Amino acid sequence: MCGRFTLVVTYEELLEILDKNYDIKSFSGKLELPRYNIAPTQDIISIIHDGTQYRAGYLKWRLVPSFAKDEKIGVKMINAKAETLLEKPSFSKLIESKRCVILADSFYEWKKEENQKIPYRISIKNQKVFPMAGLRSVYQKPDGSILHTVTIITTQANPFMQEIHERMPVILTKETEKIWLNLNNKDISQILKCLNPYDNQQMTSYKVSSYVNSSLHNDENCIKRV
Repeated sequence: MCGRFTLVVTYEELLEILDKNYDIKSFSGKLELPRYNIAPTQDIISIIHDGTQYRAGYLKWRLVPSFAKDEKIGVKMINAKAETLLEKPSFSKLIESKRCVILADSFYEWKKEENQKIPYRISIKNQKVFPMAGLRSVYQKPDGSILHTVTIITTQANPFMQEIHERMPVILTKETEKIWLNLNNKDISQILKCLNPYDNQQMTSYKVSSYVNSSLHNDENCIKRV
């Protein structure tokens, strides 16, 4: 799964990344950066393509389907399995027109060792920020206000991640990111082929302390190597 991640960049660095990678010239930031321990229900920075250009904005990390009777269901859908997207009504209706990516520079996963779970920080070698595949939803609350939410897609772990956990977030390459974000592309089979485990040779990790276990903690101690 993917239950925590980081975006350890400054606001100025984020603007450079948005400009260089997505030709986004302006972005109204409302969150403090860097972020050392991003958790479900929080706002996260996402990229979409509106058919003409890329746009960046904030989505709340907990998917609430448009047909949901209660928005609380979102806390159960922070992740979506790539293998079963077409089988789940909550996700299958979003694949054609509600694809997005979530920006991160690492994610956390907990490895079972004897009678405890040890947190690891996992990142991509020689890559400041990487895109994780996501699906977004627009939900209208009973009071008429609109809630924009997102889920992170996961897939089976590659050989590197199997040493830590059986699943991992779908991390897109430059090529698969273009396909994933291109909403003019209606070839679902091609789109789903983007959701493969990332190249394990390009990944790295290290242990961090249990300090990161609490989502209330958001400082450099979260990413300190143990």
